[in-house]
Amino acid sequence: MVADDGYLLRHGEDAGTAVAFGSVRLLPPAEPTKIIGVGWNFPEHISEMVARLPERTFPETAAEPIIFYKPLSSLVAHQEPIVYPGDATRVEHEGELVVVMNAPTRRVDAATARDRIRGWTCGNDVTERDMQRRDKQWWRAKGYDTFAAVGPYLETETPDTLARIITRVNGQVRQEGRVRDMLRDPFEIIAYVSRAVTLLPGDMIMLGTPPGVGPLVPGDTVEVEVDGIGCLSNPVVAE
Repeated sequence: MVADDGYLLRHGEDAGTAVAFGSVRLLPPAEPTKIIGVGWNFPEHISEMVARLPERTFPETAAEPIIFYKPLSSLVAHQEPIVYPGDATRVEHEGELVVVMNAPTRRVDAATARDRIRGWTCGNDVTERDMQRRDKQWWRAKGYDTFAAVGPYLETETPDTLARIITRVNGQVRQEGRVRDMLRDPFEIIAYVSRAVTLLPGDMIMLGTPPGVGPLVPGDTVEVEVDGIGCLSNPVVAE
């Protein structure tokens, strides 16, 4: 539990003990069996990506959500480093809202999905953009170790639709959007994914990124902040 000047332990023999922010190392806020990403869930992000690929033709919106997996080995927590791979040429940030599941979920509707959520957190769907463009699938571009930064902790209250999703690099705002800007809201996404796979407690869904994606380089510090949720911060280091 987050207190004014640190964290209050709630479980175990040390329950009730307060610890300072700087005296602990935060782990990812859940232990997922899978990490799922949603592509192109913000209209302005679609527009900016289409502008990078003038030789290709894309619909304004996909008939169905674009869903992909990120491996568990890509998961890192608040303040852990994002590693810039030695064979990468353009690594970019994608700040996102993340939903974490609380119960086995299979073939539910959007209304039922609301009752299957453990909480919400901040995420960075780090992507190697040149590989994403070349490869037919996104497993490599989005699957490198450390390319799923999540945290700092779990908020149980559902974010307001006006909540902002902001990404900063070295203190400069790069991305900004609101939850209401999503083409498909989190509950629709959960319902859609659950048609194909059973979502289990701890599973994470990264819900898409607002416009403004851009490069990261070793030495940067990237922050993803969601109103009412928290602020995820990670340094970028060379492999």
